[in-house]
Amino acid sequence: MAKNEKSVTDLVCDHIKKQKLLPIPVQTLNEEAEATRYFGGDLKEFLAAAKTLGAKGIFVETLYLEDDEFYYDSGIDDEEYLAMNGCDSSCTCGCGENCNCKKGDKKKSKNGSTSSPTEKDDDKVDGVLLEPEDLEGLDLSLLRPEIAKFQDRVGECCGVRLTVPGVDHLEVEIFADWYDEFAELVDEASEIIEEDPNGALEQVEAMFKEAEKAAKEADEDKSVKKIAAHPPKKAKK
Repeated sequence: MAKNEKSVTDLVCDHIKKQKLLPIPVQTLNEEAEATRYFGGDLKEFLAAAKTLGAKGIFVETLYLEDDEFYYDSGIDDEEYLAMNGCDSSCTCGCGENCNCKKGDKKKSKNGSTSSPTEKDDDKVDGVLLEPEDLEGLDLSLLRPEIAKFQDRVGECCGVRLTVPGVDHLEVEIFADWYDEFAELVDEASEIIEEDPNGALEQVEAMFKEAEKAAKEADEDKSVKKIAAHPPKKAKK
């Protein structure tokens, strides 16, 4: 962002002031304790609704691009993941003594059959049927490389959350154009994982293999050039 360029927060606050409403900077500490109604319109419509509700001011919370937004989030927390795999609270999926998930006993193949991990059959790692949550934390730029260009914006203001105070809060989020582009790429990469987790993993593995191959070829090319640049000296007569 240029030094004199206004952030989306500044622009929104200026617009709120023009509507003779007071922008009040706030920070959300506990979303679960809030009774929130999410507004479905744009900024102009939101401010009109705020006036209709008799608001004297608007809570304004600046939103920032965070590093963890670059990684896949299945939306399933650790306890849910354990429960889905038949584990109790003492299971560490190592697996512990009280674990009932049987995760290490059998591997499920794509056709639904199971096989013991002691059976060799080329260690059918590729035959394991993955679920999206198995790829939790995967770097999404491996599936959509364009995402990486936003890394230098981490910590930058990407949007603003506006709230009309009251017993039931009316809330809307407004984002910068560049963040909308970033979010769209994240959604695309996430959809790849959710539609075909195995295919997504294969795509990442293929990319790493290609990178390793290119690096190896580059090293070999350097060696050849080094030899060509220093030919053996001719023997003296």
